[in-house]
Amino acid sequence: MKYILNILIFLILTLFFCVGCKKTYHIPDNAKAINSKAKIYPDYTNIAIPSNIAPLNFMVRQTGNAFIVTLCANDGKQIITGSNNSGVIQFDLAEWHQFLELHKGQSVKVTIYAQNTTEWVAYLPFNIYIAEEPIDDYVSYRLIEPGYELYRQLGIYQRNMTNFEVKTIYENEPSINKNGHCINCHNFQYYNAHRMVFHVRGHLAGTVVASDGKVEKINPKTDSTLSNAVYPAWHPTQKWVVFSSNKTGQIFHIKDKQKIECIDNASDLIFYNLETHEISNIIKTSDKMETFPAWSPKGDRLYYCLADIGVDADSVSYKELQAKTGKNYEDIEYNIMSIPFDTVTKTFGQPEIEVDCKSMGLSGTLPRISPDGRYLLFTMGDFGQFHIWHKTSDQYVKDLQTGQCYPLTAANSKNSESFHNWSSNGRWIVFTTRRDDGVFTRLYITYFDKNGKAHKAFMLPQENPLDNIKLFKSYNVPEITRNAVQYSPSDFKKVIYRDAIPTKYTSTQ
Repeated sequence: MKYILNILIFLILTLFFCVGCKKTYHIPDNAKAINSKAKIYPDYTNIAIPSNIAPLNFMVRQTGNAFIVTLCANDGKQIITGSNNSGVIQFDLAEWHQFLELHKGQSVKVTIYAQNTTEWVAYLPFNIYIAEEPIDDYVSYRLIEPGYELYRQLGIYQRNMTNFEVKTIYENEPSINKNGHCINCHNFQYYNAHRMVFHVRGHLAGTVVASDGKVEKINPKTDSTLSNAVYPAWHPTQKWVVFSSNKTGQIFHIKDKQKIECIDNASDLIFYNLETHEISNIIKTSDKMETFPAWSPKGDRLYYCLADIGVDADSVSYKELQAKTGKNYEDIEYNIMSIPFDTVTKTFGQPEIEVDCKSMGLSGTLPRISPDGRYLLFTMGDFGQFHIWHKTSDQYVKDLQTGQCYPLTAANSKNSESFHNWSSNGRWIVFTTRRDDGVFTRLYITYFDKNGKAHKAFMLPQENPLDNIKLFKSYNVPEITRNAVQYSPSDFKKVIYRDAIPTKYTSTQ
């Protein structure tokens, strides 16, 4: 008992010691104002941020023996922190959130001070607008090596965007053997992480479906469907998932700066009923390719991408089809389509063109509908549907009320913008981009205001601002949820290493 008491006293004294030793910083007296901006990484200057985002830790890329940073609001309240000559600025989590909560809907001024050999200088301040609207707590993503031929170690992870906690959803085995497998294309049911789906490729192939505490692996391939299930879209209210069924290939360039081109040689849309394990074709064509499905918030309309193959696939061998699509890959342009859906009869109507990208000489992909049903978010590039490598790829929206279509200029960059998703309140878009170095995709966030305008995007903050530079992997397929994934990696592993449940084909939905 005496031993336990001594331990408790020691822990209490240690706590008080740590609190007492927390370093305090003060604004330098008589700092010389200079007419230039401090370079920081990531670039958090003049951005709009969610009222619950994790601290925007950054590194000052200026020479100095020490640095001081202040966040000052109009009411005089402020945060003061600092750094040694490393320039790494990290904010206290509790203090940061308290400050943001008090100043929602306001702009705060950020000033950076640097100490050189003789004096302190103050750089030109910049502003950060704290939006009243929060962002959902969680974003899930895949981390992959930016290679071309083979996968190695990869996984799906979930990050709490209000702090820096990261949870592993599932990781594959980091080897190429009989148990080696690729995992990809995860999706949730309308911001609810309790229902999710992702694919396993390789020797243990199958589609993993998790719903209401139950996890199973299915085999969606049947004699009547084109291929395996690929890109998923979970119906917002029912246990139905629409997949594209794709035959995807890669082209490797010899003399092009873009080393690889991913293309589909064929693709259809299929409908899967979780409760009955029944699967059916929605659209099955031999001269067109349908891919990247996405539901409307009410689940009464399905959006997708459509391109002409340029040949009747049923009239040629698959090898001839590959040669045709491979040779003419720059001529393949996708339109954004939609098709009505009757939730009672589970039947689809007639397809309609939503955005005629082809008439603009462009190709659209990755449609996503805002939660209020008003905006269609998508990307457009010069050609193709896998824009992760296309520098011409930018984000666009179509106002479904007015029909106006326009680029998200403030959020776009000179490099590729690719996978994206809305927050559940429709005010934030999380997306992947290669804007930093042209090699690695990283997660960025942009504010989409009530007037349909995007604001300057910013990198998802990290506890150490150098973590994104040190991480030699790319972010892929960001999916936002209100809650955390309740399944453990072992829950998924148990079913992945079992045989898949077969599906039954039906001729109607």
